[in-house]
Amino acid sequence: MKRLLALDALRGFTVAGMILVNVPGSWSHIYAPLLHAKWNGLTLADLVFPFFIFIIGVSIVLAFSKILEKGTSKKLMVTKVIKRSITIFVLGLILNLISYRFQEFRIPGVLQRIAIVYLTVSLLYICCKVQLIYIIGSILLIGYWLLMVFVPILGEPIASLEPVTNWSNYIDSLVIPFKMYGGTWDPEGLLSTLPSIASAIAGVFVAEIIRKNKLTIQGVRLMLLSGLAFATIGGVWSFSFPVNKNLWSSSYVMLTAGTATLILALFIYLIDMRQKQKWVQVGLHFGSNAISAYVLHYLLIIPLSWISISGKSIQEWFMYAIPNMGCPHKLASFLWAISFIVICYLPIRLMYQRKVFIKI
Repeated sequence: MKRLLALDALRGFTVAGMILVNVPGSWSHIYAPLLHAKWNGLTLADLVFPFFIFIIGVSIVLAFSKILEKGTSKKLMVTKVIKRSITIFVLGLILNLISYRFQEFRIPGVLQRIAIVYLTVSLLYICCKVQLIYIIGSILLIGYWLLMVFVPILGEPIASLEPVTNWSNYIDSLVIPFKMYGGTWDPEGLLSTLPSIASAIAGVFVAEIIRKNKLTIQGVRLMLLSGLAFATIGGVWSFSFPVNKNLWSSSYVMLTAGTATLILALFIYLIDMRQKQKWVQVGLHFGSNAISAYVLHYLLIIPLSWISISGKSIQEWFMYAIPNMGCPHKLASFLWAISFIVICYLPIRLMYQRKVFIKI
């Protein structure tokens, strides 16, 4: 099967969404859908990271299945996977060093979680049958639910899902050194990374549908049914284990995986089957160098902060000048984020045109 442009486009729009959420003009003026839910609940911003994790699972199957069919040495594949995972993890640590002062250095992070998920699911796909992978994903979700909802932390009378008194945050406080995002817990912490692996395994499941059915209406229908089933399970599960990005709850995994599956099915139908591709060029460009785009948006924040206008950084000046022209603060903040996406997009587009694809 030829390269799936729908997957590249979805990956690209997801990265653009990450930038949109991460770089508002002001954290005091943000449209509600672009803010993460404070604890339980789901916003548009909460879809971005699990979408990317889901896409990792899909990409692993579509890439590795071809390599395995050629009879490539599994040992060689494992070596490459380990090297790539280490590179992504270390890159995440470097970005944390750039973003925080040394005394506030944080080990967990987005790229670090991506590295762990990529490593785990890649090794599973190389070494195990897909049926076993699905069983492992189910065990992770059910086991996580049972622990979090029914097992009290030592010294507590009942199990709790509150920000401090839950197993995920408790384990983070015991094993993660240096600073954590939430003080005593971290949204990319250790225990909550286990259900995020299941998010990628959901991607493996969907990719197997794509691989076996190719670009057919039957395949799209199966994806739509799977997406609806995932989302329904997530919705029902949320009554026992609320949808929660910080905890990466089992209901959150299923609901976001279902949503991602439905959107990918629509993209495949429009982009790869109906050849409606002009409207997704930005997504294709970002998606071809996704990790590079994510790293670039971090690196660009620093030089932009050096540019001073009337004693203010360019971002501060923007948020001062644009509202003074009559623009609402939230709209100004949104426009800054869009402008930042455009700034990141220009070199990424140039790389695409020159066929420069950085495989980290």
